[in-house]
Order: sequence, then structure tokens, then C-alpha cells
Amino acid sequence: MKQNYFIRLSIVILMLGSVLLSSCRKDLLDQKSTVGLPSAIYWQTEADATSALMGVYNAFRASFDRDYHFDGHGEFVKVYNTGAVSPAPLGVNNPSNYGGLALETYKNLYGVITHANYVIENINLKMLPVAKTEAATKSLESIAGEARLLRGITYLRLISMWGDVPYVGKIIYDPIDVDTLSRMPIEKVKDLILADFTYAFEKLPVKNPVVSRPSKPAALAFRGKMQLFWASWNKFGWPELDKFTPSTTKADAAYRAAAADFKSVIQDYGLDLYKGGDPGQWGTMGAADVLPNYYYMFIPNPGNLNDRGEMLMVLPHGSGLTPVQGDEYQRVFTGPLNGLGQNQVIPRYELADRYQSTITGDFLPPLVQIQPGVAGARTALNSAINPESYRNRDYRMKATMLWDYEKLMGQGEVDQTSYINFLYKTFSGKSTINGIEYPNFTDNGTNFSGYQFRKFVRNYGGLARSNGDFNWPVMRLADVFLMYAEATNAVDGPQADAIALVNRIRHRGNLPPLSGAKTAGPAAFFDAIEQERIVELVGEGQRAFDLRRWRAIERVFGPAYGNGKWFMDTHGNNWERFFLNSSELIYQRCYIYQIPESERTRNPNLTQNTPWR
Repeated sequence: MKQNYFIRLSIVILMLGSVLLSSCRKDLLDQKSTVGLPSAIYWQTEADATSALMGVYNAFRASFDRDYHFDGHGEFVKVYNTGAVSPAPLGVNNPSNYGGLALETYKNLYGVITHANYVIENINLKMLPVAKTEAATKSLESIAGEARLLRGITYLRLISMWGDVPYVGKIIYDPIDVDTLSRMPIEKVKDLILADFTYAFEKLPVKNPVVSRPSKPAALAFRGKMQLFWASWNKFGWPELDKFTPSTTKADAAYRAAAADFKSVIQDYGLDLYKGGDPGQWGTMGAADVLPNYYYMFIPNPGNLNDRGEMLMVLPHGSGLTPVQGDEYQRVFTGPLNGLGQNQVIPRYELADRYQSTITGDFLPPLVQIQPGVAGARTALNSAINPESYRNRDYRMKATMLWDYEKLMGQGEVDQTSYINFLYKTFSGKSTINGIEYPNFTDNGTNFSGYQFRKFVRNYGGLARSNGDFNWPVMRLADVFLMYAEATNAVDGPQADAIALVNRIRHRGNLPPLSGAKTAGPAAFFDAIEQERIVELVGEGQRAFDLRRWRAIERVFGPAYGNGKWFMDTHGNNWERFFLNSSELIYQRCYIYQIPESERTRNPNLTQNTPWR
């Protein structure tokens, strides 16, 4: 069979019980068909339903646990080899003209939906009608609620990228029923997504003892996120989606609905930021034995153990899973001396200037790019290669990235080795610092910014890369804080409780509260919220979706037919430029993805998005 099947590829084959219990990383077309698996041997116990649900998670993980790829569509992160390493590849390594390169993502997202439909329908039709106790009914409804949560998140991703999409809400057995589907208007899909999230909220437990299994707050947070995105599209418009008419009335109603859900997550479940939002200790310049608390939240021990519940929903990696999930983050966020990393995700030079002063709480003068050979370059005021230029900045900077002469723990395949030194363009050999010799960081020749990620890179030995034990954050409480502030600000301007929440996020960077000027009006407060989203959520795949729902790509990269945007390094070298003389069409194609033409060939009812006609 050809690889260009879309929903039929998934629905006719992936709905089968044996597929749900196998690895989704296999070729989907090679799975054995078991249509009509007898109820006498399956769908009899809660264990059957749970094992089938794990099949949904396996499919879901393949499409959502590497969302750092989306940061490559923004201005602060460079991502390499996206098409090569993702099980649902985006096929693009830069921010421009990417919308036509996501066929596999499109296909795999519908695979998740097919798995979820199979679980939901079999529980509803085969198990709930014969449940013998109230406890059994409650457990089965909770499993169905998880499947509906995953289905809702998947459809949210689909409409965020493609707008109107075909909606499949049940098992489809006849391929002809797939090949004649039309795209459902986004508003109708949005309502069905909200229904999934509402059901999940009603049926999931208040708190799930298993960190990888979501509970009520996660469902509520995603319901709020759906409303926030709907409000954004209605406020800022989505002209590339030709049948969508924005409405300020709908925007205001959705912002208020989103705020109500976020407020409940924040107030009603006893959740708190990791370590209470305490910044911890910055540590010592050039050392890594002590790091701010923000850093520890993203490594397996202790952060991913979910202290105080900040991680509302995660996707686990570890050798105890079936199938085994590799430690992708140690691989992509660091280099070969750290657990055989491949250095595929790099912070851009522009990220450094976003970290504000812990003294003033505001932006510092821009860093100055200087070649190392210039006399005094390592000691010049604000020099990008002077380590002192990074003192007294937001603690999240120390926790997130490396600059010259910063260190991190080296690792072999399993065991830690010794601290290694980062020195841009010195990617081999050793450096002597304060009389101590350190191996230099190695990066496979991919670093062209002068910085390196520390976030998601553990500082101790652990499981081998193929058996890593990280949890990928799908939804965090900090994100909920910031989304709540955005939603309330959009309709009522800066509110005291929203300002307090943003200040709590800032406090984890040891920053003072926002000044009065930053909260003087909706526009100023929006800028403050955006700033916190940049530094708080960097590397987690949020920025690209923010830019698109805010209609901000031109604001960041420059107008159509303009000079575009150069990206440079700490030495002042030009690295790469995007959107140079780009037409309006190029920008339009970044706001909405192309319906894969291979699917339109199969199904003439699938219309094409305007910029791709």
C-alpha cells in the first residue's frame, strides 16, 4: 500500500484491538486486521479497557511528545533534523513557508483519533451497559474520559494547524465512508472538542495517583485553552480560513469562558507551582553544582516527580513503558559528551536579551556581539562573550541555557563523567579554568548562535538514552496562570489577581513584581504576559502557536516584501535570514497548513485552504 493514506489508513486498520496493544512506531499498514474481535475474549474487564487506552497513549505520544519542533517556527529556537527524528515529522527546519510539509503529522493525528474512537465506542456500547456496580461504571467512564481528553487535544491541534477539518467521532468500518468525508466548519469542531473536554472533566478523578494519567484539572485547563484559541481567532482574525468570520462578541464570550476554567484550575484543586514558585539559588558563575529550581523541574529527579502538581499533564519516557520510549530530550537538547546527544535544538542569540534584570525587573541594554580576538572582548561591558554580562539576570536564564564558560555535567551512555565547559566555536579539546582542566562541549557542528540549552539536560547519570525517564510537559500550571492573565486582560484589562499570577511566574526567576507601567493598560500588560510566555515556556512548543493565533508573524519577522530577519551569533556573524523579500502568500502559508494533496486526490470532497489553491 502507498503511504499517502489519510484517515482510511488509520480508521480501517488502527481501530483494531491488536493494534491498540502494539507499538504505534511500527508501519501502520503492516498491522494485522482483527475486525470483530469477540467480546467473549476482550472488552470484558477494566484491565481490557485500560490496556486499550494505553494504545491511545502510544499513538498520542508519537504526535505530542516532541513539540519542541514547533519552537523552530518561532524566533528563539533553532531545530535541526525535524523531518528525520520525529515519528510525526514536520519536515521543516526554519520559520518560513512550512505549512505544506506536514503530511505525516496530519495522518498520525488522525491515527490518535481512530484509537480513541475505538476505546470510547467499545466502552460505551459493550462495557457500560453491563457494568455490575457503580464503582465499575465510574472506572469505565473515567477511562472513556481519558480517551476523550486525548481526542479533544488532538482535534485542537488539527484545527490549530488546518482550520476546518474532517471530523470522525466514531469507528468507521467501510473505507468509502472515509473517502467521502468533507471538512467540518471549525466552529462545529470546536464545539465537539469542548464536549470531549467537558465529559473528561466530569468523569476523571480529582487527582490521579499516577503522574502520567491526567485528572480533572488537566481537562479543565484544556477546555480553557480551546476557548482561548477560539477567542484569539475571533479577535485577531484568520483570513486564510476563507469560511471563518471573526466576531468580537464570540471572542469576548470565549475569553470569559476560558478565564472561568483557568480560574477553577488555579483555585479549586490545591495545585501550586513547582517548589511553590521559589526561585532557589542561582549558584556560581561558571559552575553547575547548584542551579535554580526552574532547572530541576525539567529533569527526571526531582522535577518530573511533579512536586505540588505543576505538571497537569505529562507524557512519560522510560524503560518501564511498552513500547520502550527513548530519552529524546537528552538527545536533542545537548551534545555528544552528554549521553551521546546529537545537539538538534539550539537557543538562538536573540533569546538571551529576553532575560530581564533581577535588580530592575526590566530589560537590560542589548548584549554586544564581539569577536573573541578583539582586545578586551571577554571583559567589555555588555559583551556577549563576557560571562559577567549574564550576572543578575532572570534565574531562568541560568536554568535554561549555557553561555561561554558555563558548565554542565558530562555523561557517557549511562554514568556521569565530569563537568564539561561550553565555549562557542571551541567544540573539542580542553580548557583550563582557574587551574582546572575541563573537556570542551562538543556539538556536531550545529551550533551557530553561541549558546546551548541546559533545560531538559539532566546533571547526573541515568538510564541510557534509549531508556530515558523524562516526562514531557503537555500542560503546566504556569501556562494556565499566563493564559488566565491573557484571557482576563483581553476583556477587562489588567486585573489584580492576574497581575499577581504573572508576578508569581516572575518570582521563580527572582524578578521583582511588574512595575506600574507594565500594568497600566491592556497593551502594556499583554506585552508583559507575552514576555513571560517566551522565557517560561521556551523549548516546549508554545511560541509558534502563540504567534499564529495573535497574527504576530509579521511583527516578529518583518512585513511582506521586506528585508526579513537576520539571525546572528554572539560573535556578530550572520547565521541565517528568513522572509527576505517574502510575498504575502508566504506569510499566509505560515498561518495555515496545506490540506495534503495526496488526500485530496483520494477524496474530492476535501477542499483546499485559500493560500494553497
